[in-house]
Amino acid sequence: MIEDGTAIGSAIVAGVNRLRDQEAKSRIVILLTDGVNNSGKAAPLTAAEAAETMKIKVYTIGAGRRGVAPMPMVDQFGRKRMVRAQVNIDEKTLGEIAEMTGAKYFRATDTKSLEKIYEEINAMEVTTRKIKHFARYRELFSWLVFAALVLLGVELFVSRRRLP
Repeated sequence: MIEDGTAIGSAIVAGVNRLRDQEAKSRIVILLTDGVNNSGKAAPLTAAEAAETMKIKVYTIGAGRRGVAPMPMVDQFGRKRMVRAQVNIDEKTLGEIAEMTGAKYFRATDTKSLEKIYEEINAMEVTTRKIKHFARYRELFSWLVFAALVLLGVELFVSRRRLP
């Protein structure tokens, strides 16, 4: 079972592991979080140092309103309900991570601002990449041809056996 919480350091480590062997002009991780690092095994700033060493930029985005916001929760009876919770985002650490890796920290308070942030990152970081795509398919037309031939044979048989 996955533990509940925000594992910012672990997320950065996972991104760095995924990108470490990629030979691209620009290698980036976009870290979108709505909380404070409170779980995981890697410390966020240590993970950021690893990213910096491998020349991977970590763009950080703190998402959510300031103050109190509705949050989904499951009560002791298993029912889902919304509760009002204080939004705590460690903007200082997120800013340090971004600065350390040569990236930028953003704050998104709604969907529109998040879209603008992604557009800005997209404009700053351009990399073309070739992706191999494999498709596995089976030709099924032969079944239709077989069914059509059977129906044609039935039609010929029935048309010749008309009663006088």
